[in-house]
Amino acid sequence: MINRGKKSDNGFAALITVIVLSAILLTVALTLNQSGFFARSAILDSEYKERSSTLAEACVDQALVKLVADPAYGGNETISFGADACSVRPILFDSPASGKTTIETKANFNEAITNLRIVVNSSDHALDSWVEIPSF
Repeated sequence: MINRGKKSDNGFAALITVIVLSAILLTVALTLNQSGFFARSAILDSEYKERSSTLAEACVDQALVKLVADPAYGGNETISFGADACSVRPILFDSPASGKTTIETKANFNEAITNLRIVVNSSDHALDSWVEIPSF
């Protein structure tokens, strides 16, 4: 005899299992994709900072060359390197102490900013300190 009043629930359990597994896989895929996106962004920020730092260091080198060639060089200029540029702030003579000269440079590349403060001996231009600072 066939029991016509009772329905089978075998298909319902399989359907719910497929829906739950699909939701879990979708969540995992979205999470992995998002972490890859943020990793690319962090790498790009690192590249921008490296370029900004290199540009600020080039500005320091140019300022030191000009200071050696002309001991009265006062800084306060923008130096271009192709399409990029950085600035040399006014040179501080006898700062932070007598016989010391402070050179400050700033470079900005795609919102990555590098501010360098370099202190050299005024007589022989030997490097005393080289520090990156948050702001001037």
